[in-house]
Amino acid sequence: MIYRHVFIAAALLAFAATPSQAQPADSMLGTWKLNVAKSKSPYKSGTSVVEAVGDGVKVTADMVGADGTAYHWTWTAKYDGKDVPITGTTPFGAGTVAALTRVDARTAKIVTKLNGKVTITQTLVVSDDGRTRTITTSGKDAKGRAIESTAVYEKQ
Repeated sequence: MIYRHVFIAAALLAFAATPSQAQPADSMLGTWKLNVAKSKSPYKSGTSVVEAVGDGVKVTADMVGADGTAYHWTWTAKYDGKDVPITGTTPFGAGTVAALTRVDARTAKIVTKLNGKVTITQTLVVSDDGRTRTITTSGKDAKGRAIESTAVYEKQ
């Protein structure tokens, strides 16, 4: 009789410790390389790495502009729409912050601000097969020039 109670208790404990529903992996995670031929972008090369950090992500970008200027920046955010600092050399200007939100399982939005004013809005969409990510960007760069671009990245 006691073995039966121990067995039931062990089974209930094992069931309780098992997640009821596995969380799907974040489609934005991974190493992404810019496909210049498929893009209309101000960069001649680029790679971004998106890593899971707690319940958010850390983004590290290495880009080379059409003029040869190298950029390296990083930021860590949750999908909560709160401003977080971007550190490093960016085409967006020193003191830039970004806010990240989730639209759906394959889509996210980034709103970039400089001195409290929205400068760049980006929509990131991962393809159904998870192999490409398209970033549509609009706004103004650090020099006030208009930016309208579409960048296609391939998962590495």
